[in-house]
Amino acid sequence: MKESDYEKQAKELWGDTSAFREYEEKAKNRTHQESRKIGDELVAYFGRFAEIKDLPPDSDEAQKLVSGLQDYLTEHFYTCTDEILASLGEFYGSGGEITKNINEAVGDGAAEYAAEAIKERFKK
Repeated sequence: MKESDYEKQAKELWGDTSAFREYEEKAKNRTHQESRKIGDELVAYFGRFAEIKDLPPDSDEAQKLVSGLQDYLTEHFYTCTDEILASLGEFYGSGGEITKNINEAVGDGAAEYAAEAIKERFKK
């Protein structure tokens, strides 16, 4: 799925939400290069999950990445509430196109591990 496909799907699913309107506002004046850099940095977060996937998902390292991911999404996309983060975790590990693309980009199991780490955050 291409980046524009993700944007189209997001608009179809969440276009009438305040989070999507916030995303559009933050993104509207970005250059293509800025958007690409932000996307690459987001992929790098999943690369870090891949690097530590042998640790328990409730480990301090994994939970620091979860917090960092939430902060990154809030800074660059929309206010990533706990509810949104929990939904994203389910989405990342759902086994669909997003799971496949994350794993192809950074290593098998990264998306599922990120999903498990996010899930663990809400068990505490």
